Amino acid sequence: MIEAPVRGSVDADAAGRHARAMEPTEVFASPSAVTTALETTGYLADPGLATVTYLAHQLSRPLLLEGEPGTGKTALAEALAEVLGRPLIRLQCYEGIDATQALYDWDFPRQILHLRAVEALAAARARAVPVNGRSGDDLTDSAPAPPTAQDLEAELFDERFLLARPVLRALRESPCVLLVDEIDRADDEFEAFLLEVLSTWQVTIPELGTVAAARPPFVVLTSNRTRELHDALKRRCLYHWIDHPGLARELAIVRTRLPGVDPALCEQVVNLVQALRGQGELIKAPGVAETLDWARALAALGTSEVDVESAARTLGTAVKYREDAERVRQLLDKMLTR
Repeated sequence: MIEAPVRGSVDADAAGRHARAMEPTEVFASPSAVTTALETTGYLADPGLATVTYLAHQLSRPLLLEGEPGTGKTALAEALAEVLGRPLIRLQCYEGIDATQALYDWDFPRQILHLRAVEALAAARARAVPVNGRSGDDLTDSAPAPPTAQDLEAELFDERFLLARPVLRALRESPCVLLVDEIDRADDEFEAFLLEVLSTWQVTIPELGTVAAARPPFVVLTSNRTRELHDALKRRCLYHWIDHPGLARELAIVRTRLPGVDPALCEQVVNLVQALRGQGELIKAPGVAETLDWARALAALGTSEVDVESAARTLGTAVKYREDAERVRQLLDKMLTR
């Protein structure tokens, strides 16, 4: 399988490093240009990932990334937004999400307040009583007539009461990078809705009309493959599987992301993680994100060399199940004394 990189969250050592915003023509000049551009953010893309990212831009197609958690799927969208100098708009999927959470909603509390203000003004006019220091006669003489039911409806469903959700924001704020994270957590109905939006790049708001993207966003969808996605959505996208990287690439990633950590310590941690993945007996093998966390934790404790004690004390950064922790503790002595 193709080895793929992970950018991960920005760490303390790299906090001051920011990529120079580049023009799309520069970033997407070729697959190798994509690789070079992403490297400025600390994201090391292998040739396969760089090529499919390049093609997604050239063909104006969404990019669907599948793979184990912690292999850099979300981080690619973050790196692209950074290097392009575009806003990153994230739609986090979850069980039960529907079009309302993705598109828009109306600010109901503000609509109610507006309605009550209109009603109070109308009642004051009718009873000719002071409102905010103004007499009923003043209101009658200078205030506008109360709105009709039709006018009031138009006021209540005005732009100022619209709450734009991620998909609508992406259409309005283009060009941008739209990240649809963990699409496999959503249901079939939401997939169908998303497919329609990705096909037309427009949505209709009954009260306001149609909103179309001036320029389609660069879309990255991620899936941890907790369920199979429908073929229709896959056909709309360019697909790439991101696997755990091999030793050399993972070491390059860790050293790039953690320039302030002793290179020898980084190498020890990467070797240990690679060995754990090779066991094939863990519920959830550590991803590169966990490798980075483990190296950070050991460095924060002043560890210069990974031994059984330091590895066991910081094991919670790398494994997330009790059964895995127990299994790894049994293996540490053998792994670290070879």
